[in-house]
Order: sequence, then structure tokens, then C-alpha cells
Amino acid sequence: MTDTTTAADYAWLDKDHPELMEAYCVTLVRGLTPEQLLRELGSEPRTRITGVAALAEASYDAWEEHDGDRQFVGVAAVGEWSLMVEYNGYVGVSREVMLPVSRGRTVVSHFRNVNAVDHFHWFEDGDERLHFEPLFPTQRDGSSPDGLVTEMAECGFDLTEDDDRDHHLHTEAAFALAHRITGVRPTPELFESLEFVCGSVPMP
Repeated sequence: MTDTTTAADYAWLDKDHPELMEAYCVTLVRGLTPEQLLRELGSEPRTRITGVAALAEASYDAWEEHDGDRQFVGVAAVGEWSLMVEYNGYVGVSREVMLPVSRGRTVVSHFRNVNAVDHFHWFEDGDERLHFEPLFPTQRDGSSPDGLVTEMAECGFDLTEDDDRDHHLHTEAAFALAHRITGVRPTPELFESLEFVCGSVPMP
């Protein structure tokens, strides 16, 4: 991976999308169209929505309708990747759901909820290569937990063991690491213009 992306490149997210950054899940899947991904997840493509911000209202309406039994997701095509965005969702970091999707493919997902609980996953062909909590990046697991240590540090994760280590921009660092793995770089313009195919995914 020859990339110089860092957490600072995603500082715009907190300003432009504060509601998303409070509780989100962002997932990238290579090799499936948005419609194919939704069907893999057990959902039929339904509504179409333009822009990440416009997903918020539909997401919260779905929470009220399904009481958490189904998760509202929006999926957009970005080159050979499908980008799935969830407000207050967790489909993309559910191992039981995403590990099967990753067979023969690459899946990178990261999540944060309102209590600052967070997760980062990299699945490759049915194998979880890396998992960690961005708040605690020194505690990693997966089949290759140390394979991206250099990239993690360069993205902005503080990998020291000190109690007072720097947590600044750890969520933005997760976006930067996902970019380095996938080559897909979200920008303000992209987030505003993406055409999402939406559906509700049943949760195990």
C-alpha cells in the first residue's frame, strides 16, 4: 500500500456530518453491485436516496418501524466497490452477517455508536484478517493482527501502551485506514452526490 492518507484528511466529517459521526457504520465490499450486496444481505433493493445526509431520516424511520429487527442500509457504487452507509447501524461489523459475504471478496468495515464503542474489521475471502477497536488500537486480533501496524501509525492511531495515549481523531483514522486498504477515498463531494440503493436487512 503506497498511500499517505491520514486522519487529518477526514477532519471534514465531524463538521459536515456530525450526526453520522455520532453513530455510524461504513462498509466497503469489492466485487458486488449495490443491488447484489443487498440481496446477499437478505434485502430487496427498494428506495433510492441521493447523498449520505439524506439517509438519516429514512434510517430513524426504519428503526421505529422495525424496532431493531431489521437494519436500514444505503449502498452506492464507487468503482468496483459497493459503499454501504448506516446511521446508528451495525450490519457491516456483524461477523455472522459479513464473514459469508467476504468469501471470494474483500470487506472493510468500521463502526462507532453513541457510547463511543467502536470496531474496525478487515475480512478477506472468508477470513478475518484484522479486528480492533479504534479507541484501543494496541489490542488487535484476527489472522494478521500486526500486518498493518505501520499503516495504522501513519493514519494517526497512537500505538503506544501509555495510559495517556492520544485518542484524537481515532474515528477519522479508521476512515483513513479503510481508504488505505481499499483505495476508496470518501470526499465531501462524493458523500453529497452518491446515489444510494436502500433496503432493510434482517439481523440474526
